[in-house]
Amino acid sequence: MKLIITSPFAPKVPNLILSSTNIKIMNNNSYDGKIMKEERKLGLWEKYLTLWVALCIVVGILLGRTFPQLSQILAEFEVAQVSIPIAICLFFMIYPIMVQIDFKEVRKAITSPKPVGLTLLMNWAVKPFTMAFFAWLFLSVIFGQFLTPEQIQQYRAGMILLGVAPCTAMVLMWSYLAKGNVAHTLVMTAINSLAMVILYAPLATFLLGISGIIVPWATIALTVTVYIVTPLVAGYYTRKIAIERKGLDWFQKRLVPPLGKTAIAALLITLVVLFSYQGQLLLAIPIIIGMITLGIFANILIIFAIPYLIAKKIHLSYEDAAPVAIIAGSNHFEVAVAVAITLFGVQSGAALATVVGVLTEVPLMLFLVWLCKRTRGFFD
Repeated sequence: MKLIITSPFAPKVPNLILSSTNIKIMNNNSYDGKIMKEERKLGLWEKYLTLWVALCIVVGILLGRTFPQLSQILAEFEVAQVSIPIAICLFFMIYPIMVQIDFKEVRKAITSPKPVGLTLLMNWAVKPFTMAFFAWLFLSVIFGQFLTPEQIQQYRAGMILLGVAPCTAMVLMWSYLAKGNVAHTLVMTAINSLAMVILYAPLATFLLGISGIIVPWATIALTVTVYIVTPLVAGYYTRKIAIERKGLDWFQKRLVPPLGKTAIAALLITLVVLFSYQGQLLLAIPIIIGMITLGIFANILIIFAIPYLIAKKIHLSYEDAAPVAIIAGSNHFEVAVAVAITLFGVQSGAALATVVGVLTEVPLMLFLVWLCKRTRGFFD
């Protein structure tokens, strides 16, 4: 069954300043306080990333509205509710980041209990319940008079399913842009994928008050394979072979810069494809989409701020605190969409709410990246 739910909502991208006059390619070692940095001049794409993001969202919307059959064609290329065109884009977004990871840092991240424990606490003991609270607050209390009881129930269910599904591998991109510890981000993304297999169904069952929730094994397996395992293996061997044959200096100066541009280009193409999916009825229900988005955004801000402040109290460095907070804010929207369709149907309000999560993921995560970089001095 294919999901083609169209949203009229085009989230505003804040006036982000994602970079200064130089960008730093990091090999983070935040655990012993030493961080190696390689500076390079910003290219046109990185320097004006905010502008390109906004333009790509607009282009995607216009393509979807001008060629409504485009979304139907793209929807044919789906496996287990995972869009193959978007999966390809995400691979080329994540692979260049994997290449830059020093896997000695991954081993250190695995044995560092503070950031790992804080991430698990936020994703599984806090975030699902705060999302349930904000779903109730915005849909039942603040906007309840404008919605029917059935709409409230459906939209709340979709938001809860988003809240119970923590981060995708896209957080590697957000951590990279925020200049965080990408090795830690990789470890926590893998741990979250494993934890989801055990915890997703019980938490969703408890918060929704229904039984018979089926974990979408195929969706989880496919996303982990495409978004984590494949780029991880490719990145590891690319880095290993390049350094062995050409040396570390060549790797950092000749290979890393073009790969960084590839990641940015893949992000922008992902935006065009993602928003072209939603191009048919983008002006149909903007108010309802806005109601759902406000609840999601409020939860993201709170769930970002809590671990960010805790990280300061437990003396984590910025490089560890940023990915912990960003991971907490992100959602595994493919899993949420798949479960919503299984439980409530492809045209349900719950499925629509999860698709709003898809649309808002990139703009809201870029806002968190901007927020991290603006507050980096907080950890000095």
